[in-house]
Amino acid sequence: MAVEGEEEKTKSFKLLGILDIQNIPCARGAVLHGSAASIFVGLGHFLATSRVKRSFDFGVGGFILTTLGSWFYCRYNNAKLRMQQKLIKDGLKNKVMYEGTSLDPTRKQNSSQGGGS
Repeated sequence: MAVEGEEEKTKSFKLLGILDIQNIPCARGAVLHGSAASIFVGLGHFLATSRVKRSFDFGVGGFILTTLGSWFYCRYNNAKLRMQQKLIKDGLKNKVMYEGTSLDPTRKQNSSQGGGS
């Protein structure tokens, strides 16, 4: 069983020998989006103009722009999600820590509402 775990860790797909797709967040999706966009843009430009070299150049440009755009968008959303999770975690930790004490904000609201009745 330990050997299987080690084999899974050593298995990884590297794009161009430098970009480890399985270990970098958002890399796999970004490369897939970029490759689909490159085919779409290159083929669309070829069907419109029948110029092979220029269509290839458009396809490569579409790949680069879509891959980078998709990667930055995904990384931004992941960072935003981590920040929200951290705020929620800290809020829950503070709620547990201050619950039942004089610093509990819900206790102050309840006591002011109860006194007015």
